[in-house]
Order: sequence, then structure tokens, then C-alpha cells
Amino acid sequence: MAGSESTTGRSGTRSSPAAVKILVAGGFGVGKTTMVGSVSEIDPLRTEEPLTEVGLDVDDLVGVEEKRATTVALDFGRITVSDDLVLYLFGTPGQQRFWFMWNDLALGALGAVVLIDVRRPRSSFAAIDFFESRGIPFVTAVNGFYGEHPYPVEDVREALALPAGVPVLLCDARERSSCRNVLVALIDQLISATRVGGSSGA
Repeated sequence: MAGSESTTGRSGTRSSPAAVKILVAGGFGVGKTTMVGSVSEIDPLRTEEPLTEVGLDVDDLVGVEEKRATTVALDFGRITVSDDLVLYLFGTPGQQRFWFMWNDLALGALGAVVLIDVRRPRSSFAAIDFFESRGIPFVTAVNGFYGEHPYPVEDVREALALPAGVPVLLCDARERSSCRNVLVALIDQLISATRVGGSSGA
């Protein structure tokens, strides 16, 4: 993986850990802000604004009628996965009127987590298409609202028409350990992809 050099230099002194940029994406109200806030070891940066009546004709609130605020730019957090790896997390805005920001947020990103709400699976199709079309590796994480996962992984994979190489994970965006497991699975996928790419180019 790019930037994942050893943490010990030739002089024996410890070097800085590799920094990896990861996006947390998905549709409106799937739990992106919650996930970044749950797993971040620093106080997360949030750019949330209250939903207003002005946006009622623009924003699709079906299934998330209780939502009172929305991300208008990004969420930002950080998590140290190991002594030699730090992840910088960028949560994307979910509403369609803010999707133009995704291209800028994706610059330099090595991978992504696409959060899924099985109550509204179509809300995450755009995120899946975005990363597939740009060749950015990603995992899908089914956010279990109220701690429930009513559908097995293979049913979710079929409903989203995901290729076999894209992991489907179950998570709870409110739980730090659950979100961390999703990120570790993504890192494992990135490492595997790097090894395969290196072997094919040998």
C-alpha cells in the first residue's frame, strides 16, 4: 500500500505512521456522521446544518422523517489502527444537491466504506456507482438501525448487485468496535489488492 513503509528507519529511529485517506459514503441518513463520530479518536469535525422547510421540495426524507440536520460539506475524523497506520476519515454529504463535492473529497483516497440502510437500499446506489466507476476499492457496511439486521449478507449483496470481490459487512454505526472492524476489513482488502497488483506486474 502506498506510504506503508516500515516505521523504523535505517538509523533505528521510529518514523511517522503511514497516513491513509478513507471516505465514508452512502445515501442521505444512512449513518455516515454517526460512524465517523463513533470511531474517531479526536473530536470529529462536522458541518451539519438544520433541515429547514425550504429544503422540503429538494430533500428526500422518506424513511428518515425524524432527521433534523444534514451534512452540507464533510465529516472528518481520525483513527490509529496500529503503530504504523493512521486513517483519516472523510464523511461525504448524502443529499444529491451536495454530490458535486464528492469528486474533490475523493482526491487522494485509497478506499471507501459505503454505508447501507436496508430499509432504503436505493439510497446507496449512487455511492456504489461512484467508486466502481473510478476504480476506488470499497467495502459495503450494512448499518443495523436499532441494532437489527433483518436480512442475511447474501440477500443484501444480491439486492445491491455487488460483485463477489466487494465485501458486505454488518455493523452498528453507533459502536466504535463495530466501525473499527469495518475499517480493518477495508484495509485488508487494500493490502490484498496491492499484493495482487504487484504480482501481476512482476
